[in-house]
Amino acid sequence: MAKIKVAIIGVGNCASSLVQGITYYADEERQARGLIHRDIGQYGPTDVEFVLAIDTDGRKVGKDLAEAIFAMPNCTTVFEKDIPSTGVTVMMGNTLDGMAAHMFDVAGGRGFERADQPDATAEQIVEAIKASGAEVLINFLPVGSEEATRFYMECALQAGVGVVNCMPVFIASDPKWEARFREANLPIVGDDVKAQLGATIVHRALSSLFRARGVPLERTYQLNTGGNTDFMNMLDRARLASKKTSKTESVQSVLAERMANENIHVGPSDYVPWLDDNKLCFLRLEGKLFGDVPMNIEVRLSVEDSPNSAGVVIDAIRCCKLALDRGVGGALTGPSAYFCKHPAEQFSDDVAAQMTRDFISGPVEVIPA
Repeated sequence: MAKIKVAIIGVGNCASSLVQGITYYADEERQARGLIHRDIGQYGPTDVEFVLAIDTDGRKVGKDLAEAIFAMPNCTTVFEKDIPSTGVTVMMGNTLDGMAAHMFDVAGGRGFERADQPDATAEQIVEAIKASGAEVLINFLPVGSEEATRFYMECALQAGVGVVNCMPVFIASDPKWEARFREANLPIVGDDVKAQLGATIVHRALSSLFRARGVPLERTYQLNTGGNTDFMNMLDRARLASKKTSKTESVQSVLAERMANENIHVGPSDYVPWLDDNKLCFLRLEGKLFGDVPMNIEVRLSVEDSPNSAGVVIDAIRCCKLALDRGVGGALTGPSAYFCKHPAEQFSDDVAAQMTRDFISGPVEVIPA
């Protein structure tokens, strides 16, 4: 089977989990555990090949990808330590707003250390993508990297590759950007990846349960804490606007009636260094039963954040490749709704799952006008 050639932008914790996973699932017995889909079309979980990696941290740039994924400030669980050399040397990217000012000079090497190299130009990035033979580009940039994401999306369009936009910078869900990918006949899955079993999907499931059982949801919150660079980055509240929109709209979309802004709070809450890549989520939902009798649910969820992401991204990559094989461009409606928090069009998770299965089994997907 031909490999799916993948370029990674941002060699952080999520990239680490994804790269580890490709080696981990080389053992076929393991493929019965932890995958949403074992096979997607003709592609299995190990048919992903990394051919390009781009970062701006000096502890990663210039190293083989197999080594760079374990460099600080990465702190995710190591579930597969014996990663063979990939032959891919991490390339210096273009910094732009990808590194927040408060992320430097952090104790214990937990912050960023910009590489002592000039930023790569758009021309250099495009040439590197083309030379690598990459077919799908994965955006793993930090939250708030608005300029950097748009820079790399331009590079993707010029290089002629599909995209999985894992970050809450709105590309697939922006009609102007989506139209450009559709006109170029390049698929995109986005925006802002949902975890395999994370805060958003649990919050959506419980909100849907309230609706299904006739219980009006009156107030709800989702508070998240963690100790990885993502949570440290989000201490700068100015970088949070699109993230909060993405997470909030994902929950609002499954409610029977849209909640007033003052009654719903969804978003990252604080950075706790010793949690490392573990994410703690605290959910509360308040509603009224028969006779307007009040009730509430409180949930505490503990997950390793980056493997939770990788479990979805590995499927998004394969769906993107299927679209390339079939000549389908633009935002992939079903996969985007199933795999991402902020797709162009929201559906319930059951409907999005069926749409994704239909996409996988069908010859083409009809892209809405």
